[in-house]
Amino acid sequence: MSDFEQRHLELRQLRYFITVAEELHFGKAAQRLHMTQPPLSQAIQAFEAELGVALFVRTTRQISLTPAGKALLPEARKLLQQAQNLRQIAQRAASGTQGHLSLAFVSIADYSILPPTLRAFRQTYADISIELREATTDVQLEALEKGEIDAGFIIPPIPEKFQHLLAYQKILTEPLMLAAPEHLFVSGQAVSLVECNEQSLILFPRKIAPSLHDAILGFFHEHNLTPEIGQEAIQMQTIVGLVSAGMGIALVPQSVSNLQRPGVSYHPLTNQAPSVEIGFAWRKENPSTVLTSFLQLLKQKLC
Repeated sequence: MSDFEQRHLELRQLRYFITVAEELHFGKAAQRLHMTQPPLSQAIQAFEAELGVALFVRTTRQISLTPAGKALLPEARKLLQQAQNLRQIAQRAASGTQGHLSLAFVSIADYSILPPTLRAFRQTYADISIELREATTDVQLEALEKGEIDAGFIIPPIPEKFQHLLAYQKILTEPLMLAAPEHLFVSGQAVSLVECNEQSLILFPRKIAPSLHDAILGFFHEHNLTPEIGQEAIQMQTIVGLVSAGMGIALVPQSVSNLQRPGVSYHPLTNQAPSVEIGFAWRKENPSTVLTSFLQLLKQKLC
């Protein structure tokens, strides 16, 4: 690494160079910079010495840029402009109107709360970049504990070992409905749980969504039914895909009916179906201003 690369480039040097390059006259450049000509000439010479190249061709009548000076000028302007933007960037970040937000979400949220919330947030905070990651609740909780994400849309409850660390806001609840191969029932027809019991049940593994898993099986047990579990899958798209393939039926949140797949029909249940809750979780300690802005918008949508 050269001696120049080891030094910190001063913005003052860039400003002096750009002014002289624009005026091509040391006297006029000095006037613009509110200084006298000799220290300006000395500063430019020192800058050239640090770079190890001449930036100007000097004659008794005029000065002009060397090829190195012409190449440096647009880059110097860019660097100076970026430096001048630092104050604005810092102020926006401090106010929560600029920055980065890392969010995770369970697949169910992608059919309900997530799209409209993101649209509203983009409209209000266009300068905030959002990183999205689909993940099951158990994966999100681990990521929140490690600080790998800022927040996530999850299916509660939050296990006791995470409760001291995380804050939680309930977002919505929606009833479960039946997703079935379309040849089984008339489209849109309400179906009783007894009619479903002869079909294999496709279900979330209990590890990733214990409350949803238990609610579905408990629903059957309340009606003295024991379903045959044919398949387990961790993503809602996969579950509906398995239904489409004729592998069985599934009880899914109502909003999942927005996911249309060939060979699948959705039906309300004649029995009082349980509901599934979706909530928002984040670390309690020192949430960023960007996350605070997102929380405020989320709470407005809940009002």
